[in-house]
Amino acid sequence: MIILGTNSIKDTGFDVANSLRFNSASSDYLNRTIGSSTPSTTWTLSCWLKRSKLGVAQTFLSAAASSAGNNNNLNIKFKADDSLEYTIINSGSYNGRRISNRLFRDTSAWYNLIFVWDTSNGTAGDRMKVYVNGLQESSFTTTSNPSLNSTANIAGNIFTVGRPAYTSDASLDSYIAEVVLLDGTAVSDATSFGEFDEDSGIWKPIDVSGLTFGTNGFYLDFEDSSALGNDAAGSNNFTVNNLTAIDQSISTPTNIFATMNPLDVPASNQPTFSEGNLKVTSPSAAGTANFGGASTFAVSSGKWYVEAKATVGAGGYSRNRIGITGNESTARLNASLGANSYEYFYDSEAGNSNAGSYGDSYTTGDIIGIALNLDDNELKFYKNGTVQDSGTAISITASSSTSIGGYKITQGDSSGVSGATSTFEFNFGSPPYSESGGETDGNGYGNFAHAVPGGYYSLNTKNLAEYG
Repeated sequence: MIILGTNSIKDTGFDVANSLRFNSASSDYLNRTIGSSTPSTTWTLSCWLKRSKLGVAQTFLSAAASSAGNNNNLNIKFKADDSLEYTIINSGSYNGRRISNRLFRDTSAWYNLIFVWDTSNGTAGDRMKVYVNGLQESSFTTTSNPSLNSTANIAGNIFTVGRPAYTSDASLDSYIAEVVLLDGTAVSDATSFGEFDEDSGIWKPIDVSGLTFGTNGFYLDFEDSSALGNDAAGSNNFTVNNLTAIDQSISTPTNIFATMNPLDVPASNQPTFSEGNLKVTSPSAAGTANFGGASTFAVSSGKWYVEAKATVGAGGYSRNRIGITGNESTARLNASLGANSYEYFYDSEAGNSNAGSYGDSYTTGDIIGIALNLDDNELKFYKNGTVQDSGTAISITASSSTSIGGYKITQGDSSGVSGATSTFEFNFGSPPYSESGGETDGNGYGNFAHAVPGGYYSLNTKNLAEYG
């Protein structure tokens, strides 16, 4: 029994190898100038996207005549209320616009988003289409149809992935994969980019390499870590800005790796999430210990391995805690990890909620491993590859008896000192930091610093479908 993101599937038949992780604070984006021969009346854009940050405007596909071209542009973004907006502005006025009624707030699942522009179509309502996970979107708060044969500011213009083409504002915090432009083709449905899984009914990617991309079309698959802007369909490559091999991820629409969950937080004094929700810092409120986030996946069976790099607060005031929780009250009450039942942790100053004194102290830069065995109800922690407490396992409550019916990976700060925080960078298999360890689980998944214990697996949807 497992608790998963809403679009996890066991086997797709086609595997997306890589995605690209965008972090707005780093001003990450890709750009290129589209050739002037592209028909501005007919094209299709598609991408797969997994959100990280909610509640702020974020543009992920855009085009404009120049970096100051806010009066003539294509802009596709999530608005601050998490609705989806697809707009064309010509000479400062909307030429076409769609704003969805639907809100996109799932940070654990991937969305396939397809945008069609076909102003040669005689039916006004069919000139601008949006498809989400295989189905045409039909419910909009705002609908403005483009005029017949009007243009869409792509030909000869700057095209960007990860921010608007005309400003550095509203940059993207998300994972993105399989970015495609079909130059001169307006698809009639979504089947060029995906299909419904015959067992689960979930929309899944298909191989798009055989599509007709057109003269200035492109296919960004992000498989070359040394050339993340490479066009897999030809030579229409993108310039890479502030993105490195560290930002290439193996968490994709066909195998989703866990992250930390920005929705599983208290109403106030919330932790801070970045790097695709893999870096989490607990809040710094005085006089209280603080919750530092929990994983998107909860597991109730199987054997699972996670690593995390610690950053211990200045002056030794922070007491980092990392471990597991099976208690739904932890986030809501902003309680320290270990304050509630069904919680177990490893403290940076040494100490465990159920076992008393435990293991060696750890500090900034140390890699903490978590080996969670839910088949035998045991937990072990590692420091830089060395199992703690001489390998004696900590006995934990059976997952079926916890308040959530399973366990999540979690962290927090227990010092109660003003300004003290706890930071961990989590590696569920695709680390947000440079990792040369190259260690994988028994199925070949992940990039860990240290050897994965035998029989343990990384937290991703393929492993969960097999062992969870």
